[in-house]
Amino acid sequence: MKRFSFSEINFQRVTSALLRRVLDIPHAWAWSLSIQAYQNRERLSHFKDIHAGKRCFILGNGPSLAKMDLTPLKDEFTFGANRIYLLFNETDFRPTYYVSINELVLQQFADDIKALPFPKFLNWNSRFLFGKRDDIFYLRIKPNLFDSFTKDITRPISSGGTVTFVALQLAYYMGFSEVILIGVDHNFVDKGTPNLTATRMADRDINHFHPNYFPKGYKWQFPDLVRSEIAYQLARRVFETSGRRIADATIGGQCPVFEKVEWTAIFG
Repeated sequence: MKRFSFSEINFQRVTSALLRRVLDIPHAWAWSLSIQAYQNRERLSHFKDIHAGKRCFILGNGPSLAKMDLTPLKDEFTFGANRIYLLFNETDFRPTYYVSINELVLQQFADDIKALPFPKFLNWNSRFLFGKRDDIFYLRIKPNLFDSFTKDITRPISSGGTVTFVALQLAYYMGFSEVILIGVDHNFVDKGTPNLTATRMADRDINHFHPNYFPKGYKWQFPDLVRSEIAYQLARRVFETSGRRIADATIGGQCPVFEKVEWTAIFG
């Protein structure tokens, strides 16, 4: 699978990528040299194989999530991401862990994220927004051109263009032997140049499980589904090589990478 399409490469996308890498340089130095980074890596290391041999669920934020009864997840290990908390008024479900690495999400919804009462794994570059807290752990996201699957989250990792790929690397490091994906629709109604930042103009967000996921006037980025698929293939290969498994129970999901399973069959 090709990483780039020539039709998607333009001056704006190239300059944006270069600017991100320039602005990232101070964060890279701080990750390598600061006491805060050293202490953060020590804290991350405590998650190594903490759930060895267990099963977990990773929740995407696609529209299909709104169609699901999440009650069966009450006693399961789960990863929620980005604005998953918009579900909390409608369900008793709460994730075991929270993950967010998109800087637009972290900047625009920092107060909401700070209020979440479970361990949070956030982008190292957002540390000035969130500070030092016992419930926050920072991940160093590499601004690389080609992604890789990192088995050690105390080292810089790739985003794969999706927080789901980051959660898969976390799940591997924690020792989970089986990961089941839900809400990973892998389909967006709104189309645009991948990674391009745009301002939401519509009254309703139809790309996610909640109509106010990205409210009107807020910024978001068009997804890079090709990049995500390549990253998912890396994850599947690493998991299967280690005798582990990733399955996809998304209702109507269009990701072609993982084995499909029925949500209703998982719990017998």
